[in-house]
Amino acid sequence: MDCFDITVIGGGPTGLFALFYAGMRGAKAKVIDALPEFGGQLYALYPEKYVYDMPGFPAIIAQDLINACVEQAMQWPHAVCLEERVTHLERQSDETFTLTTDKGEHLTKTILISSGIGAIKPRKLPAASAVQFEERGVTYYARNFDRFAGKRVVIVGGGDSAVDYALAIEPRATAVTLVHRSQFRAHAHTVEQLRKSSVDIRQPDFEIKEVHGDGNVEAVTIVHSKTKEESRIPTDEVLCALGFVSDLGEIKAWGIEVEGNGVVIDPYTMETSIPGIYAAGDVINHRGKLKLIACGTSEAAIAVNQAMVRINPANKVQPVHSSNLTLPISAKLGVKP
Repeated sequence: MDCFDITVIGGGPTGLFALFYAGMRGAKAKVIDALPEFGGQLYALYPEKYVYDMPGFPAIIAQDLINACVEQAMQWPHAVCLEERVTHLERQSDETFTLTTDKGEHLTKTILISSGIGAIKPRKLPAASAVQFEERGVTYYARNFDRFAGKRVVIVGGGDSAVDYALAIEPRATAVTLVHRSQFRAHAHTVEQLRKSSVDIRQPDFEIKEVHGDGNVEAVTIVHSKTKEESRIPTDEVLCALGFVSDLGEIKAWGIEVEGNGVVIDPYTMETSIPGIYAAGDVINHRGKLKLIACGTSEAAIAVNQAMVRINPANKVQPVHSSNLTLPISAKLGVKP
């Protein structure tokens, strides 16, 4: 069985950038992900949503970002294991690791965990009768915005996802109402765009009290939490963006130090409490952590460079600058070094 230099657990943007950097450093790398395709949470939850906070892109659709990350990462022939879940890891006497999955075993010198926030379940809408309309108008994911074309849509929530959903669905739907009980927690720029749009904003202090319908959703009753005034809004779809309850799952049994719902790392090296195991992206937890894709890619680069020194102390942490290299894609694009 081949022993890889770096095995990345998680194929979202952070994991894909780790693979890119592994290729830059000449590492023999592998990626393992439980999903059937690359992209992590972007693929699983909202591939059509715009991402606004990636360098170089004023706005980019999540699936397009994933595609670009895959193209960048797979310039090198990395080993890819999709639809495979890591269940156990064991450190060997020679300081390498054996990763056990639901399909087999993998040997590796170092590990980079980039599995995002772990297994996720959406926070459910607490309104009366909401549960009986799930998949009949009440939904917690929006993987395809075209399903809302020509419909009346009520969106619940006040974070980035809720605001982004409202802006993306507005041009397609006949009417969009956004209901939120407190202040927006989204980027100021997108909130400003929302306020300039045709979206009917019921915020703050508004909540959905009840969902109505005969088989499928037909209306919701919203209530103002302070005045107790109620109103009924006809709707065809209720899209809930109330956040997620996450669980690190098997990681908590691997002996890695965990705090809250994140892996504890050294922010200078991205190394966990187990030498040779690194982590990056939303899976980590430290005082200065920002859960942004851009930050995850930086953490991935740090982790890979530190791993290369662990593999061979003669390596330098600081890599050769990419502008001095001839990358595989350079030949394809006709770029000269």
